[in-house]
Amino acid sequence: MAATLSKFFSQICTIFIIFFTLLFVEILILTRSFTRTVRKIRSRLITRTQYLNFIEEKNPTISYKKSMLMKKSPSESKDCAVCLSDFEDGEMVRKLNCKHTFHRDCLDKWLQEYLATCPLCRTKVLPDEIVAKYQHQQNLQNLDYYGGDDEMAFLISLLHGSGVHRLF
Repeated sequence: MAATLSKFFSQICTIFIIFFTLLFVEILILTRSFTRTVRKIRSRLITRTQYLNFIEEKNPTISYKKSMLMKKSPSESKDCAVCLSDFEDGEMVRKLNCKHTFHRDCLDKWLQEYLATCPLCRTKVLPDEIVAKYQHQQNLQNLDYYGGDDEMAFLISLLHGSGVHRLF
């Protein structure tokens, strides 16, 4: 009787060892898959510095001079439509392709907080792809807690794809 009971407990221990070994391997696979996916996502995102560099590349900063105002165009503004302050000689401004001019800092803040469009006419300042990558990066940084509904759905899909569901 004791030998049978000992053999039974030995088999139970073997089953538990195999089960926990498989569980450990599945967790390692899941972690590896998740970290690879996170690295891929992060590598495609755009940081604030990169975003500001894109703005600078597409719309270079210039030093304002009162002589910049074109005499021919009465619609040319002498003030920044974001902060409503008059332009002063020597201030750093950006003149967009749509011909609207803003203080560099005012426009940069606008472009970071809103979609990358001119504050006056809504002409695109940057391509949608760049704006989407930057907005996604900002959304990730603004999460109040780790994870959310989208992240939970993502993790569940990873569990389903990795074979962990076979254990349960």
